[in-house]
Amino acid sequence: MEIQVLGTGCAKCKSLEKVTREAVEQLGIEASVTKVEDIVKIMEFGVMTTPALVVDGKVVLKGSVPKLDQLKKLLQ
Repeated sequence: MEIQVLGTGCAKCKSLEKVTREAVEQLGIEASVTKVEDIVKIMEFGVMTTPALVVDGKVVLKGSVPKLDQLKKLLQ
C-alpha cells in the first residue's frame, strides 16, 4: 500500500501525517507513508483543500484530520 499525505506543512498536515503513521503501525499493514509538500504535485491530484490523504493513487480524504480510529477504518 502506498500512502501519501498531501500538505504544505501546516499544523493540520503534520497532524495527519502523524496519525497516519500511527494507524499504519497499529494495523500492522505493509505501507509506505510519504509527505508531499510540492503544491504542483498536490494540485495534480485535484486537491484544493489540505491536508489530504491519498491511498494507492486515490484521494480518500481531504480538508480534515480524522481521529485515529476513523483513519484505521479507512485504511483497512
